[in-house]
Amino acid sequence: MQAARIMEILNVAETAAIACADWSGKGDKVAADQAATTAMRNAFNDIEFSGRIVIGEGERDEAPMLYIGEELGRGGEEIDIAVDPLEGTNLCAYNKPNALTTIAIAPKGALLFAPDTYMEKIAAGPACVGKVHIDNTPEENVRAVAEALGKEVSDVNVCILDRDRHKDLIQGVRDAGARVRLIDDGDVFGAIATAVPGTGIDLYMGSGGAPEGVLACTGLKAIGGTFMGRFRFRSDDERARAEKTAEVDLDGVLTMDMLVRSDDAAFLACGVTDGEMVSGVSKTDGCITTESVVMNAADKTVRFIKTCRRGENGVIRFH
Repeated sequence: MQAARIMEILNVAETAAIACADWSGKGDKVAADQAATTAMRNAFNDIEFSGRIVIGEGERDEAPMLYIGEELGRGGEEIDIAVDPLEGTNLCAYNKPNALTTIAIAPKGALLFAPDTYMEKIAAGPACVGKVHIDNTPEENVRAVAEALGKEVSDVNVCILDRDRHKDLIQGVRDAGARVRLIDDGDVFGAIATAVPGTGIDLYMGSGGAPEGVLACTGLKAIGGTFMGRFRFRSDDERARAEKTAEVDLDGVLTMDMLVRSDDAAFLACGVTDGEMVSGVSKTDGCITTESVVMNAADKTVRFIKTCRRGENGVIRFH
């Protein structure tokens, strides 16, 4: 992706983060999500491109904005877009860490139309490529990560969503001798954080939303990390809907190249609330400050960008 295009998309993520940050701590996750979605859609429509939502707020009959299949922009380069306008709606509503606005982009046809179901996932940073596998036991994966990173097993930190369905997984990681970092929501953060220095997270495992899996996979593919998934359908209806759009083996292991079918991709996330990866939106002395992470396949980089806005035209970015 060209740098100019990525900066346009960065502005979209920042705009959405600022909009929903006004709802941080107010206990209304619906209003926070709506604010992010509206702002994100409006910002996309100001860009000279032909964008298509492949992962968004749901099917057209469920979501009036950023629905799957919605076309955005003023026309031009054709791009697939995956979004979660507010990843961690509860985190924002109750002012907890790591609420984000997230966007992934790739050439048209590159991003999987992931069904709205669960996906079992495993993710790790570049050093662990080829070392972990979704079918391995927790102990096997923990030991592989320790060896790849040159750590003791006891120093490996595994991020897992705090859910009852993960009880055995959590115990398996602890029995292996590793540490567990439980998160309330936001597993895009958990997966992406494995490839971002300074987060302290070495490995992500567990099941969460399939759409979020594609978002995370885009970022990890952009910078050379590793990701695997497998659908976990909750009903026959979910499976039937997936058969119409997914175009992959619905029961098999989903590799990075199945989820993101291009090496030209980018992932962007802007902080809404403070977290280990990026800081949240802050307003001081007339300046609205945001912090974002950008993962770009073009040069295999992770960039942290801080932006200060003073009025409509006073935008200053610090890389």
